[in-house]
Amino acid sequence: MREVAIVAFGQSDHVRDSAETSEVEMLMPVLHEVLDRTGLAARDIGFTCSGSSDYLAGRAFSFTMALDGVGAWPPISESHVETDGAWALYEAWVKLLTGEAETALVYAYGKSSPGDVREVLTRQLDPYYVAPLWPDSVALAALQAQALIDAGLTDERALAGIAARSRAAAESNPHAQLRGAVPPGEHLVAPLRTGDCPPIGDGAAAVVLAAGDTARRLTERPAWIRGLDHRIEAHSLGVRDLTDSPSTRLAAERAGAFQLPHGLKGMGGAPMVDTAELHAPFTSQEVVLRRALKLDAPDSTVRINPSGGPLAANPIMAAGLIRLGEAAARIHRGESDRALAHATSGPCLQQNLVAVLEGE
Repeated sequence: MREVAIVAFGQSDHVRDSAETSEVEMLMPVLHEVLDRTGLAARDIGFTCSGSSDYLAGRAFSFTMALDGVGAWPPISESHVETDGAWALYEAWVKLLTGEAETALVYAYGKSSPGDVREVLTRQLDPYYVAPLWPDSVALAALQAQALIDAGLTDERALAGIAARSRAAAESNPHAQLRGAVPPGEHLVAPLRTGDCPPIGDGAAAVVLAAGDTARRLTERPAWIRGLDHRIEAHSLGVRDLTDSPSTRLAAERAGAFQLPHGLKGMGGAPMVDTAELHAPFTSQEVVLRRALKLDAPDSTVRINPSGGPLAANPIMAAGLIRLGEAAARIHRGESDRALAHATSGPCLQQNLVAVLEGE
């Protein structure tokens, strides 16, 4: 199979409200950053793919306006996914695997500040049986957290520990929205407290992908995508076990997370990685993901969300792409040799994507 790597990653500073900045103004510095890192010009990019949501923007085809930041003339090969940018990266990866392009620019952005995110995300739900009840995203996450507590898999103190660890890790992340000690706070929707929930904020991210020797030419240490897969749970929450994520487990298996490097068969144990960037917007969801990915062993040495993760910055529609970018950046810097990156979309970890990245 053709080798494809992430060769550059950039992101904006994530802020609570970017009312004075348009999507294009938010994107352009990030796009320039990743292109400058590779020495590429916009005309050198073989394929461009973006991820965003018109629901957040409140207007149809809002993503076409963001193309002004890329430069769509002369005409370029371009596509868009109405979901997190991690799925845009998946489309670009397939494009490069098939040989239709040598390089790809993937970007994503989200401005959550203009509206009520908890209300907007109800539009993801079953339109006949669930959405008319208007259960918001925090209430659904609280149901999942309570199911974990009832099953004896976690408690409020353990959840607070996850939040504290994540935001302490974010101290070294200059782009994070929340850093350092953040009090657990009052119950927002029991058993979740404000500290168990992600910040509402605006931000953007971009990566450049390249194939084979082109990747080696563009960066000293490419982050090779050794495997990438995504799966989905049943749409109806009532037929799912909210304490488990079979789709994450299956995506990880298909991506090769439980194999030794270079495809050698492992023993079916924990992933053979040193870093895991998990897209767990709520502390309780990290518990689910760690169990599904076999990262919950007491003696595990895998660093989980060393960037601070989505508890430190969670720009909707970009946070999943950021997980892949953060994992790749650690490989670029020589701080990781093999990393796992995860992205999710939908309520209670409904859709899940897993990638395995390696250095040379």
